[in-house]
Amino acid sequence: MTRTFIRGLHNLHPPTSGCVATIGTFDGIHLGHQAIVAQVKQRATVYRLPSVAMIFEPHPREYFTREKAPARLMRLREKAEALYDLGIDRIVCLQFNRTLRTLDAREFIQRVLVEGVRVRCLVVGDDFRFGCDRAGDSDMLKAAGRENGFDVIDTCTIEQDGRRISSSWVREELEAGNFAKAAQLLGKPFTITGRVVHGQRLGSQLGVPTANVHLKRFRAPLTGVFVVEVCCDGERLPGVANVGVRPTVGDLVEPLLEVHLLDWQGDMYGKRIVVEFLEKIREEKQFSGVDELLEHIHADIDYARAFFARH
Repeated sequence: MTRTFIRGLHNLHPPTSGCVATIGTFDGIHLGHQAIVAQVKQRATVYRLPSVAMIFEPHPREYFTREKAPARLMRLREKAEALYDLGIDRIVCLQFNRTLRTLDAREFIQRVLVEGVRVRCLVVGDDFRFGCDRAGDSDMLKAAGRENGFDVIDTCTIEQDGRRISSSWVREELEAGNFAKAAQLLGKPFTITGRVVHGQRLGSQLGVPTANVHLKRFRAPLTGVFVVEVCCDGERLPGVANVGVRPTVGDLVEPLLEVHLLDWQGDMYGKRIVVEFLEKIREEKQFSGVDELLEHIHADIDYARAFFARH
């Protein structure tokens, strides 16, 4: 089935046969999310209907608290690609705005689930809440399902070490530099994907050119200097990355990803790269000036070289 991305309820043209759907923020697509998607795919096969993931943009907590919202693990494009890779047929991206925010739970069921996608089976996480003031829950969904002819399935909590897997837990591990544990929770290494853009060429002027990727979010899920591997055009290249706002230069408001590739020359402008984080070297710091900054950059490069020599 052709992958379809639908932005906004007003663009929905639901099939008369309906769909099997899930709904949530799905930030990070961790093992818990993957269990939900697996249930959706299994039920879609049984019902012989398309599988649909309904997501929100922006994240509801970004709508309410902006810069104070939890750091995104994924940009919208990364999330969509991950859902498609798991086998989802259609993604419905709901714009979280004043109209959606003020829908009460019953209006949400009617307008979004019944009229919007004509859901025949809805798979939700055990903690799913919806509607104005998060008043809707699993019991309300099941009652509405009996009235409107759709089934509701709650997925079981997925745990590790006796703790429920969540996006918040992934953020904790990333912030602490525990990339092996984060990979366990995600089912794969943590990466940031984006297109390389032109910057101010400060790195080139200092003799350490960087590939720059705008993160397009208020906060990054990790900050500091890291040993990384970069995948570009099928090649895996060793490097050092800085994620942050460059306090020594003081020219950024939103965080930027800057990657210096070891012993590599070429042009990456305009290319999409995948950056995998391997080890944290240090926190981002404000130095006294460019000379001290450059001294630490070279120390970071030496650290990365030693890391790759050991591995």
